[in-house]
Amino acid sequence: MHSQPLICVHDVEACSRWYQQLLGLKSAHGGGDYERLELAGRLILQLHRWEVSHDHGPIGDPARKPYGNGVLLWFEVEDFDAAVARSVELKAEVVMPRHCNPPDRNGGPNHWEIWLRDPEGYKVVLASPDGTADGNWKPGME
Repeated sequence: MHSQPLICVHDVEACSRWYQQLLGLKSAHGGGDYERLELAGRLILQLHRWEVSHDHGPIGDPARKPYGNGVLLWFEVEDFDAAVARSVELKAEVVMPRHCNPPDRNGGPNHWEIWLRDPEGYKVVLASPDGTADGNWKPGME
């Protein structure tokens, strides 16, 4: 099993470009109403325009704010430092700068995180794989 989150946005195409640049995702649908973003053929994130109901009715109410209150879009990325650099290029709003979780590196995931806000206001967390904050991890290690 794997999750396939879907978020409602005002500008599907702009958000698609933002997530593609930040996470290295590829468009698997495209268009102004709906987008499927994939990595290596696997669906990672769906974007849906607020005003479009398709055959299922409205997904959300754009008048209710803040969007995603209580939700974090959390992405574990193997290229954490490169992803952070891409977030700087995007001029992404930083909610919580790069930090180790937990701060004392005693237990827990022992990984790096940065918390951002996407163009629509959703909180996005980039996290390195668990156990990588000690500097000994390399891609492909389990």
